[in-house]
Amino acid sequence: MKCSAPTTTRGRPREFDPEKALTAALRVFWQRGYEGASMAELTEAMGITKPSLYACFGNKEALFKKALDLYERDKLAYVGKALEAPTARGVAERLLTGAISTHCGGSDPHGCLGVMSTVTCTMEDPSIRDFVTERRIATEDALIERFERGKNEGDLPESVDPRCLAQCLTTVLQGMSVKAQGGSCAQELKGVVDTYLTMWPGK
Repeated sequence: MKCSAPTTTRGRPREFDPEKALTAALRVFWQRGYEGASMAELTEAMGITKPSLYACFGNKEALFKKALDLYERDKLAYVGKALEAPTARGVAERLLTGAISTHCGGSDPHGCLGVMSTVTCTMEDPSIRDFVTERRIATEDALIERFERGKNEGDLPESVDPRCLAQCLTTVLQGMSVKAQGGSCAQELKGVVDTYLTMWPGK
C-alpha cells in the first residue's frame, strides 16, 4: 500500500510507504507518550507533511491507535505464545521474560507504550487512556480464562482466585515497564521475575 502526499506544485504527488511512516510514528509515541508526541515531531520522524498525515492516517488519535496495533502485532507477539504454555507458571514466565526483552530492548525505547500512554493521559483527553485500558482488560481476561483452566486441571491450587492471580501478574508487568522506563536494566528486572516466580502458587 502506498499513500500519496499532497503537493503544492504541479505534477504527480510524491508517494511514501505508510508502513515505514507508521513505524517511525510508533517510535515517537513510544519515546514520548501520546500527549508528549507533538505533530511536528511525528511528521518529521515520518518524513511527511501534516496534510499527508491527515490524508493517510486521520488525526493524531487515529494515528496512535494504528501505531498501537502495530506495537501489539510486532512487539507483543510473545503474549499470545505465552498463553499457549502448558502450565500456568509457564504462562507467567513467558510473559515476564518477554516483557524484559521488549521493555529493555537494545535499539527500542524502554518501557511499555500502553502503560506509558495510560499513565500520562489526562482527564481532559480520556479517549486514548480508555482505548489502551480496553486492550489491557482484554489481555487480563485472557489470563483469567487461562488460569481458570489451570485450576480445573489441577495446575493451580483450589485456594487460588484466577482473577486475582491475573491482576497480580499484570500489576507486576506494569511495574516492570515503569522501572524499565526509569532506567532499570534487564538484569535488574530478571531479579524481579525470579523472585516473583518463587512465590508462584502452582507447579
